Amino acid sequence: MNKMTLAFAALLGLGATTQLNAQSCTTQPSCSVNNTASVTVPVVMKLTLSSTTTALTVPGADNYDSTAVPDNGPSATVKANKGWTLKISANAANFTGTAGANTTKSAGDLAWSTASNGTFAGLTTTGATVLTSASGSKTTQPIFYQTSWHSATDTPGTYSLVVVYTLSVP
Repeated sequence: MNKMTLAFAALLGLGATTQLNAQSCTTQPSCSVNNTASVTVPVVMKLTLSSTTTALTVPGADNYDSTAVPDNGPSATVKANKGWTLKISANAANFTGTAGANTTKSAGDLAWSTASNGTFAGLTTTGATVLTSASGSKTTQPIFYQTSWHSATDTPGTYSLVVVYTLSVP
């Protein structure tokens, strides 16, 4: 035998020995060998928004200094295998303004609720609780927005505000 063939035969022999050592069965006429299957499951959580942008309704003359303009925000879907909390916040204290828009328009002028006819709260940079679950679950929650407009300060232009949704587990 050449050295290559001898090495291959030795490897085959080791494999067979290892396999035979891993299993044991001597009882007759039947034989059972146990195998334990296990896995360590980490915290699994997923947050999905139905849309990453929301086009707010352009305010009309009657909306300034009066009725907030309602809009449908995204739906947030949470899926987790442990209790969780979903929070909402603004990424900045003010809207971003371009093309002449007021850059000091408060993030609080964009209010949110979990019901179209519910109680609305203005956004802040501190997360406000949208939903919680004490145990793992899958839940979808629509979010609704209302924007307040002020004739003395909300000049023509383009207004943007990043709304942050944060999913966390205790």
